[in-house]
Amino acid sequence: MTKEERHALIMDMLIKQNSILVTDLSDRLQVSSVTIRKDLTELERAKKLYRSHGRAILINPYINNRNVNVKEKLCIDEKRLIGKVAASMITRDDSILIASGTTVHALARCIQPDHRLTVITASLQVSEHLSGLENVDIIQLGGMLRHSSLSVVGNYAEQILSNFYCSKLYLGVDGIDLDFGITTTDMREANLNQVMMRTAQKTIVLADSSKFGRRGFSKIADMEDVDLIITDAHVPQSVAQRLEEMGIELIVASEAMFNKE
Repeated sequence: MTKEERHALIMDMLIKQNSILVTDLSDRLQVSSVTIRKDLTELERAKKLYRSHGRAILINPYINNRNVNVKEKLCIDEKRLIGKVAASMITRDDSILIASGTTVHALARCIQPDHRLTVITASLQVSEHLSGLENVDIIQLGGMLRHSSLSVVGNYAEQILSNFYCSKLYLGVDGIDLDFGITTTDMREANLNQVMMRTAQKTIVLADSSKFGRRGFSKIADMEDVDLIITDAHVPQSVAQRLEEMGIELIVASEAMFNKE
């Protein structure tokens, strides 16, 4: 087998699996680990993959901060479905926490309760979306404004939360690494999210499938602290299986869930 053939097979396996261990590549291609590492180095230099802790990864696992207006244009349909599923879980006279991010904005657009609802949020856009609903009481957290996310962070927001307790936290994240945990790109936001998790009975992560296998700068929590993840149909089967083994509930949002007669 030529080097070019190995490279083609490596990329084909990565496209199917998103990540693969050096040892697995060595076994499948019947070459030494040294040869595989050389192959991966060449492919990384060609910007075709990324290397991390003895494995090859198809996408860059490290996430940079991006403006909310940019992120709003990504995975629009997936976020809409995730938002619909999340909104369907709200119960009569519920009290919920909504963090920040474009996926929770999709949730806010889907909230149309026929009962009283109390929402505590760090997101200015969530408050704006819900402000026209007279039966929704909104508690907008205060603090320092993050311009990139149009949400607040800081000690003031964290202190306010000490006065409340909610049934659910709807949390948007920048990355979900099953070994490392859930992350965001901002340290202050991570701190606020941690306080939010302690303020809620249940933590529900809203994340499209592009967030799996990625890490932001700041860790929010370990995977064991997450109760439920709502994602889209493109989540890899290997990820779904691993989450089941970890005891974390996973809901895959789809149109079929809302087309039942």
